[in-house]
Parts: sequence; structure tokens; C-alpha cells
Amino acid sequence: MASGIKKLAGQTVIYGLGTIVPRFLNYLLTPLLTYGFTAAEYGINSELYAYISFLNVIFTYGMETTFFNFSSKLENKQDVYNTALLSLILSSVVFSLLFLVFAGSIAERLSTPNSVYLPQFVIWSVLIVASDAITAIPFAQLRSENKAMKFSVLKLSNVVVNFALTIFFLKICKSSYDNGETNFMASLYNPEIGIGYAFLANLLANCFTLVLLSKQFATLKFSLNIDLLKKMLSYAWPLIILGFAGMINETLDRIILKKLIVDKSEAQIAQGVYGACYKIAILMTIFIQAFRFAAEPFFFNKAKEKDSTKSYALVMKYFVIFCLFLFLATTLNLEWIKLFIGPNFRSGLNVVPVLLMANLCLGVVYNLAIWYKLNGQTKFGAIIAIVGAIITIVVNVIFVPKYSYVASAWATLAAYAGMMILSYILGQKYFPIKYNVRAISVYVIIALGFYFLTFTYSGIENTFLKLVLNNLLVILFAWFVYKLEFPNLKKLRANGNTTS
Repeated sequence: MASGIKKLAGQTVIYGLGTIVPRFLNYLLTPLLTYGFTAAEYGINSELYAYISFLNVIFTYGMETTFFNFSSKLENKQDVYNTALLSLILSSVVFSLLFLVFAGSIAERLSTPNSVYLPQFVIWSVLIVASDAITAIPFAQLRSENKAMKFSVLKLSNVVVNFALTIFFLKICKSSYDNGETNFMASLYNPEIGIGYAFLANLLANCFTLVLLSKQFATLKFSLNIDLLKKMLSYAWPLIILGFAGMINETLDRIILKKLIVDKSEAQIAQGVYGACYKIAILMTIFIQAFRFAAEPFFFNKAKEKDSTKSYALVMKYFVIFCLFLFLATTLNLEWIKLFIGPNFRSGLNVVPVLLMANLCLGVVYNLAIWYKLNGQTKFGAIIAIVGAIITIVVNVIFVPKYSYVASAWATLAAYAGMMILSYILGQKYFPIKYNVRAISVYVIIALGFYFLTFTYSGIENTFLKLVLNNLLVILFAWFVYKLEFPNLKKLRANGNTTS
């Protein structure tokens, strides 16, 4: 068990390098966008990327997890790869054509500023989603073969290109244009497109990734196993509902704000402020994503071993501990982290702690999800996600008109917490795992206690002194973890050496 946990941790680190560095580069784009554009203009970016998240669910329809499930069970893995990838390629072409035909009508319904180029933004967004969907299975194959380093390098290259192109368009070309220069770079910039260049950069980066994945695509054999596809779609359809409901929980708030706030100009600003503050929860999101990349194949492979449930319980505890550390490290350092977004966006910083706790709950949900994925009972995952979506919609509809994006943040926490509780209850009934709830609860209480303790000296005007006191609490939390967990880790390692 110790070697398995160690391997998962190592894989998480490698996947994290391919996630942390790209996310950090994207994070560095936030100052460029929030300092260079108004909150209303940044709201366009937040809203369209929210729609992109929904479209990703439609275009991939759960095929990534389905690929892992069938690839781990069937001998003919090439057949699984061919069927999954061909299915996504064909469906992506069909979906893209449908959306592209109606791009103009879609843009009109968005009723967003920059209406002249909004249809072009929609087209770029659809092509971004299609290219993401087509690369999903090649990336999943790399994960299933434990090629974490190659996976990370390819993911990193995508974001490096995206980052470089965004800087080129919105910094270099824009500066040349603003300075009245007549060179080639100035000619590439159109102020009416503005923040839309972020979408163009993303699309070009995706095209670059398609080229880099040519070896993975070269192994594709054009043979679609219809019988296998039927079984895969049968397994996947609840995952579509799960994914769609998950996107409602994750991104609907950035869309619904404009629908529920009466003053549409105020709503556009609220979208921008909320979207920018959402980015500050990046550390938690990065870790959860890196963990998911490593954990999904780990959980499926571990299911064959006797001590699998003990491993799942142990993973859960240390996952929560690390997320609590990230929660404290972020919330107690907001005084300087807030500098990454423009001054006009900082009014929404009060939602950051709420969003961090929401993401922690979501990470726990991902851990708990193993029971229905291993049993093939993905319908329960759909039910859990639907419950979360209902909570999201109800809380937003009732409270957003009065409390704006603050209500959206609390709706996210309520949804993920509800999903976490429901998933735990159902999991204990159908696939009992003895999670160390007592230890996890103790760490949660300690972390939240430290967070609320900072309110007792929040009136201190010296920012440096406050940061010192705050980070002493972060260090103290790490010390508590060390004192309480080091003996357990030492014992676990000794047992692992004995059984190896």
C-alpha cells in the first residue's frame, strides 16, 4: 500500500508540473487582462469560457472516463482506443458544423458588447472545444500508460504557446497600434476585437497541440467497433449528465449573473469581477486537477488489490490535509495575492475563501466518486451531480438579484457540500470505505479556527505585520500536521518495506 501511495504522490507531482506551470502562466495573463480591459470587457471572457466548459461536456460526452474503464478491463486496448477516438472525431465534426452554422444567432442571443465581432468569438470558441475534444483520448492514453512526463510536457507546450500568443497580440501588437506605428505588428491588432484575441491565441495553441500529438493519432486504425461503442455509450451516458450538471455547478454562476441582475451594465461588471476573483482560487484548482489526472488511473488499477479500500481512505485524508494547507496559504496571503488582478476587480475578494472551501468539497467528491465508477453504477454519479445542479440553480435564482456574485459563491459551496454529503452516504451503503472522518474533521476545525483567528487582528494597519502573523499560522498548521501524521507515515513506510 505504501508503494502505491508513493507512486500516486509522484504521479501527482509530475502531472502537477504539467498543470501548475501552465496554470501559473494563465494566471499571469490575468493581470494583463484585468489591468488592460474594463470589468465589463473581461466579463465577455468569463462568460464565453463558461459556455466553453458546457460545450466540452457535450463534445466529449464522458468518453475519457469511459476509455479508462474499458481499457482497464479489455485485452484489446487498441480497439478501445480506436473506437473512443473515432467516435469523438466524428461527433466533434458534426457538433462543430451545427454550432458554426448558427454562430450569428447565438451571438445575438448573448446580447453582449462588441457585437460586431461576437460571432467570430463564438466560432473560435467552438473550434477550441472541438480541438480539445479530439485530443482528449490521446491524452487519456498517455495517462493510462503512466506517461505522465510526456503528458505534462505536451500540456505545458500548449499553454506556453497560448501565453506567448496572448502576450504578442494584447501587449506587443496592441502597444504598436496604440503608439500609432505602421509596422506589421500594429496591423495585426484590431481594437474592436480587443479581448477576443485571447480566444484566437487559445485556438492557435490547440492547433499546435494537434500537431505535437501526431504520433498518438498515427496509431489510430480506422475501424469503429459498433458493438463496443454501444457498450461504451451505455456506460458514458450518465457521465454526460454528471458532467453537464457539474458544469452547472462550476460555471453557471458566471452566465446566470447577467440574466438575474436587472441592470445589464452592472451585470457585465459583476461577471468580470467574479471571474477575476475566481482565478485567485487557482492553487486549489491546480492541485485538484493534477490529483485527478493521477488518481483516476490509480484508482482503477488499485481496485484489483486486496488493500484497495485502505489506500482510498488514506488518499482521502492526505488529500484533504493538503487542500486545507492551500486554503490557509491562499486566504492568509490575499494582501499580496490580490495584486494579480486590477484594482477595479478587488471588491470581490470576499468570495475567495468561500470558493476555496467549495473547491475542497469538490475535490472530496472526486475522491468519493470511485465507488460508482468501479461498480459501473455511473447513474449514481449523475444523480449526485443533478442534486448539486438543483442547489446551484435555486440558490442563484433566489439570492443573486439581491446579493449579486456573493450569492453565486455561496451557491457553489452549498452545491459541492451537498454533493459531498450525498456521495458519502450512498458510497457507505453500496461500497463501504472506512474513511478516517474523525481525523479529517479535526484538521478542518484547526484550519478554519486559524482562519477565523485572523479576524481578531484584522484591524492592524501594518500590512507586513499582518502577513507575518498570518503566515505563522500557516506554519503552525503544517507543524500540527507533521506532529500528528509523521508517526503514521513512518509506520506505513515500515509496513510497506516489510511486505515488499
